[in-house]
Amino acid sequence: MALSKLSSSSSLSTNILKPLTNSFFLHRPISTDTTPLTIETSVPFTSHQCEAPSRSVETTPKELLSFFRQMATMRRMEIAADSLYKAKLVRGFCHLYDGQEAVAIGMEAGITKKDSIITAYRDHCTFLGRGGTLLEVFSELMGRKDGCSHGKGGSMHFYKKDSGFYGGHGIVGAQIPLGCGLAFAQKYSKDETVTFALYGDGAANQGQLFEALNIAALWDLPAILVCENNHYGMGTAEWRAAKSPSYYKRGDYVPGLKVDGMDALAVKQACKFAKEHALKNGPMILEMDTYRYHGHSMSDPGSTYRTRDEISGVRQERDPIERIRKLILAHDLATEKELKDIEKEVRKEVDDAIAKAKESPMPEPSELFTNVYVKGYGVETAASAVGCGWTWSEKLNNRKSDGGMTGDVCYRIYTIDSYKAVRYLQTSWQLAMCSAPNGGPPLFLSLIFRLFYCHVAQLIKSHADKRHRLIVVSLPASQATFKL
Repeated sequence: MALSKLSSSSSLSTNILKPLTNSFFLHRPISTDTTPLTIETSVPFTSHQCEAPSRSVETTPKELLSFFRQMATMRRMEIAADSLYKAKLVRGFCHLYDGQEAVAIGMEAGITKKDSIITAYRDHCTFLGRGGTLLEVFSELMGRKDGCSHGKGGSMHFYKKDSGFYGGHGIVGAQIPLGCGLAFAQKYSKDETVTFALYGDGAANQGQLFEALNIAALWDLPAILVCENNHYGMGTAEWRAAKSPSYYKRGDYVPGLKVDGMDALAVKQACKFAKEHALKNGPMILEMDTYRYHGHSMSDPGSTYRTRDEISGVRQERDPIERIRKLILAHDLATEKELKDIEKEVRKEVDDAIAKAKESPMPEPSELFTNVYVKGYGVETAASAVGCGWTWSEKLNNRKSDGGMTGDVCYRIYTIDSYKAVRYLQTSWQLAMCSAPNGGPPLFLSLIFRLFYCHVAQLIKSHADKRHRLIVVSLPASQATFKL
């Protein structure tokens, strides 16, 4: 059944504002045929301490066509992110997912949005699969207000709690214990859902993985640890970093499964199998044998520790999008031209989303202090002090000639350098007399810690120039010599 026999859908103009499940699954009724198809996975599953699932996977024409559209969208989105980064519209770290799309797509097909996912910093496509929009992706990458984290998270910190996506995380391996914590909450709530905690082969040797896995096994938590093995931890090949690169066996007493992570249907089958196992028996490890086309991050050319022939070889033989394309053509679900038309539509959707993201404003300066403390506590209470009428010059002019302070207010003045260097500029004589605790941090760090742990801190005014952000904070003079 070719796509040309089917009716076309509505305009593309609003699709970038819709979640993935609406925009890409239902963009146009490319197939309403739900007749089951049974397709065998590319390679067998390899199991550890469990029976491997069947290689025969049930799917439908509609699902295969949706896989193609979703992965084409993810691929185009990541290529566009590369261009935006090179144009300096995306700053900081940026880790791209092209080549690994089958993991995100297959996982979503095997579970529900009630299940939870938590991952590392290569998180753009996982967020899109959870129902995020292209506008949210590009706005966040460019630090704009319409981003999924309101422009404050950037590439590594996408988040969508309402769809069970608990973020990208920048600290290697740190999301794994958090994922097991989510699984603990799910078991405690008895809601029959599971958590997929994703990490790379570079994080597979982290001690916290084994600590979290031990507790998950002891308590039979519905946690599925997914190692996205793209074979290079940053620029280090797996065989140079791991004595045993069979990551699916790393759990020892915990069952594991090795999966072809370039085959969306194999990933779907494995995730469905793992969910059923975890709900009955506790944790499981999935090793997704996958590959990234880009370097580790945008600062890595990706060709110094592997050959270009290796990369092109994977593209030709294992590319996840091309595999789905071949399946669609082999089962006469669409013509080559119709698949090309889908790719053109996807390109337009991505371009439209980028244009809208560029129009999105930057976050307000007050957003610097939100989502840090529980509302009503800590520095968030300072927001109400902004614009209260106290000016920079008035309070500084109230300083005594001997360096002391008049009244009951003293000042701490810091500069937060845009390149992460925090240094102490000026303070009242009380603070200058403070010393750090024995063996404690330098003076400027002790002052910063006092600031954040003292709940009476109030922001008076902030000012930024091209290099520094100056922050003046006041608190009662009697509390100015707080110690850690």
